[in-house]
Amino acid sequence: MEMFEAVHPGKILREEIVNELGLSVSEAAERLGVTRAALSRVLNCRAAVSASLARRLETSGLSTAQQWLRIQLAYDLAQERNKELPQVKSLLES
Repeated sequence: MEMFEAVHPGKILREEIVNELGLSVSEAAERLGVTRAALSRVLNCRAAVSASLARRLETSGLSTAQQWLRIQLAYDLAQERNKELPQVKSLLES
């Protein structure tokens, strides 16, 4: 089975933004208008970046919402590709 690697967007947000700016999780959460617990789950790669959080990140000046969602989608797809699928048959063949 081919292995796919992708970085969770929460890791990027934690290491390249929150830590680099010297923000606490509480301060970052307050600035984004989310709970500390919700942001902590994303930063610790236990929850996905939602469309709502992506919009908040964009509004706060951190790239675009589309870019955050692309990173999340790439991560989700890589995780899925590392799993075994049951037998799948073509929908196009009769």
